[in-house]
Amino acid sequence: MWPELRNGQGQFAKLAIIILRVQKATLQAIIHIQVVQSNPHLRSLLGWHLQQAGFVVHLSSGCQHAQELFQTRHPDLIVLDTDLPDGSGLELCRWLRRQQQVLIFMLSARNQEGDIVAGLKAGADDYLTKPFGMQEFLVRIESLSRRAHPLLPAYLNFGDLQIDLIQRRVFVRQHPADLTPQEFSLLYVLTQAGGVPLSRQDLLLRAWPEYIDNPRTVDTHILSLRKKIELDPQHPRIIQTIRNVGYRLNLDLLNVSHHRQMTTSSLPQPVPPKPSPVSQAWN
Repeated sequence: MWPELRNGQGQFAKLAIIILRVQKATLQAIIHIQVVQSNPHLRSLLGWHLQQAGFVVHLSSGCQHAQELFQTRHPDLIVLDTDLPDGSGLELCRWLRRQQQVLIFMLSARNQEGDIVAGLKAGADDYLTKPFGMQEFLVRIESLSRRAHPLLPAYLNFGDLQIDLIQRRVFVRQHPADLTPQEFSLLYVLTQAGGVPLSRQDLLLRAWPEYIDNPRTVDTHILSLRKKIELDPQHPRIIQTIRNVGYRLNLDLLNVSHHRQMTTSSLPQPVPPKPSPVSQAWN
């Protein structure tokens, strides 16, 4: 049994503190993590804790599905088990390393020095042996995440539009805008493009946690987002439609030119998430 499940509520309190720290250190970017793990219980447990820490999580149970998901979702970090039902985790690690620059965090029951050396030589950036504690796992994720997105601010200021990336709040002309999590992700991805138009397919790949093959889903969410941040949603100026391309954020209107600055104002502190059973969504 995993240590957190054995030790009860005391461990949950410690985990809440670790999760809060990871949120403050890494939620300034929307970081996608793919978990490749054959054990369904551990896969769900890791996915739930990563989701609580603010990451977008994609789950795979084997090599083939992991490769397919990697090619469509392009995650920033892979949590990879060495023992998979349809292939070798080491071979998958080598394949991942050949595809693109991605961070690889290897988990394994193989704890001999030779096994660890083999994993690192295969391309892993970090290696953790089982059994392990969830606190150590999350702290290592935090460390790797800093390498994935270094030097990013916790607060984006675009003049009339401010985005608090830790508390996931948006203010338009000093007034809070009540966005859904998906609307927030969509807006954030648009800000990251620096005013460059993004196609509907690009937005689906970058802003949605799961694969969706319906570009009109983007239109529906853009319409809802405009109602919350535009002065006149019928004649939008902040989120512009680019004909035959997609959408872009009008940075010129916001009196900036892809400029981000860290705020020095005092922001309310996030509330640590409450422990919860693993959601059926991770099954």
